[in-house]
Amino acid sequence: MLLAIDAGNTNVVFAIYEGDQQRGLWRTATDKKRTADEYMVWLTHLMALKGMGPADIDSTIIASVVPGATFNLKRLCKDHFGCEPLVVGQPDVDLGTRALVDRPDEVGADRLVNTVAAAATYKTPLIVIDFGTATTFDVVDRDGNYRGGVIAPGLNLSLEALQMAASKLPRVEIQQPGHVIGTNTVECMQSGVFWGYVGLIEGLVNRIRAEYGEPMTVVATGGLGVLFAKATHVIEHTDGELTLRGLLLIHKRNTAQ
Repeated sequence: MLLAIDAGNTNVVFAIYEGDQQRGLWRTATDKKRTADEYMVWLTHLMALKGMGPADIDSTIIASVVPGATFNLKRLCKDHFGCEPLVVGQPDVDLGTRALVDRPDEVGADRLVNTVAAAATYKTPLIVIDFGTATTFDVVDRDGNYRGGVIAPGLNLSLEALQMAASKLPRVEIQQPGHVIGTNTVECMQSGVFWGYVGLIEGLVNRIRAEYGEPMTVVATGGLGVLFAKATHVIEHTDGELTLRGLLLIHKRNTAQ
């Protein structure tokens, strides 16, 4: 079985695969101070609920955009599962894609993994929108290579900044309002955040397509992908497990006999 770990700025996601079948999926808040032992205590309890134990894991792979967390995740794999993990971004890990940008080493591991999965699943060229701590728009060319993109503040980050800067504004739930013009503070905030973000998505997708000069498939991933896909026609597919599937594909590529 494979343990795939996706460490983002907000959450660390753990998934276990037996072949192509996902046997377990869990997430925890990202904490740079969390030790390998702490991860193990938490993870083994959850694995046991699915009838699995540490001895079932025979390979591991990590994609991390949080350097402070990467060390302890690697220790988790080595010390508790007895596996030397594949780490996306290390020179010895073959991704099957190239980052054709000014500074390839600066491209986040998650963006490269998404590129691999999207190119294997959907018609290229592509725009991959990942709704995370930041919202990223990534361009994948016809050959499945990463060609650059856009980084915008994530929706939750934008909302928190608004609430911190304006002391009288309340905390609001992210949801699609029934209309654009709000008639009270909460409705006004929800409309500004939601429809303002729809405008951001549509505007950037249209500009990327115009600049790239070819028809492009648009795929959304991340927790809010489904919510925004219902509100705009520019998002053609939603894929909540794009990153994990990319890790599975990269593992297969690097362990093929």
